Order: sequence, then structure tokens, then C-alpha cells
Amino acid sequence: MVEKAKYKIIENIGDIEIRQYPEMILAVVDSNDDDSAFGLLFNYISGENTVRDKIKMTAPVISSKKIEMTAPVISRDNYMAFVLPSSYNKDTVPIPTNPMVKIQVQPKKSFAVLRFSGYTSMSKVEKMTKQLLSDLKKYEIEIKGVPFLMRYNSPFAPGFFRRNEVAVEVFDKK
Repeated sequence: MVEKAKYKIIENIGDIEIRQYPEMILAVVDSNDDDSAFGLLFNYISGENTVRDKIKMTAPVISSKKIEMTAPVISRDNYMAFVLPSSYNKDTVPIPTNPMVKIQVQPKKSFAVLRFSGYTSMSKVEKMTKQLLSDLKKYEIEIKGVPFLMRYNSPFAPGFFRRNEVAVEVFDKK
């Protein structure tokens, strides 16, 4: 069983969940190519680190996608990140031996999340992102940053079993 990133649901608004995630340790690769980024991250968790530890795979795999829209235009350098198991902290996480793999500590944050199933084609991700942003605007929820994609399943999982989500950081309610 794969460990999933923990979160607390703050609120449900239509199809959107507002979630609060605790501080997390991420292994990140900046890349325009999902396959090469995934390979570098997989090598890191398979032992390409200073202590040669094998690190258990977790979910979700997080990636940015350049999504062009009329308003707003959303773009960012592409990246892919693995959430590392909760047993690690910034002092105990194995250091990558490949300089393309970076360790980042993500502080506690709140995200608006929209879940969908199936394969993650660019057009489907763009459609779901547009829906997420449109609904957030309708409900007057202010966003921070840019949307990203979270995938929870192995590439071998059939489409109807796949869990995917688009998310964007939101301001915490006071």
C-alpha cells in the first residue's frame, strides 16, 4: 500500500475540496519532460542518494503543466515532485546524488482541489483546471500561485481506476 500525503478537509464547495496540508518534504526535478523527470525521481528513491536508501513510493506525484488560457494566462517552468514519506524530515531526508534532484520543504498550505478520473491528457487537465479556476472565481475564493496536477496511480492502472486532481493554493480563511 502506497502512503498518501495527509491532509485535512477544511470545506467542501460544490465539487471542490479546500484542504490543508501539513509541512511536507518533496523531491523535485525541474524539467519539461515528464518521463525524464519521473526517471530521475525514481532513481533517487531507488537509492541514488548519499546513504543509498531505498525510499518507499508515495502518492500523489505532483507536476506542473503549462496551461494557456485567455484570462488569466498561467505558465510556469515545468516540474515534477514526489512527496516523500512522512517518516522523513528536513534533517533525516537522504540527499540526492544527482544535482538535478532537489529536496524542498513545503510549509503547511491550503489548496483548492478538484478530483477527476481517467488518463491525464493535456486537454483534460486544461478542462479541469479551467473548471477549478472558474468555480473558485464564482465562489470568490482568492488563489495564490498557479494550478498543478496530482496523480495517485501507477501508469499501469486502468483509466477508470485512476485518481487525479488539479489544485491551486488558496489563502487561508481568517
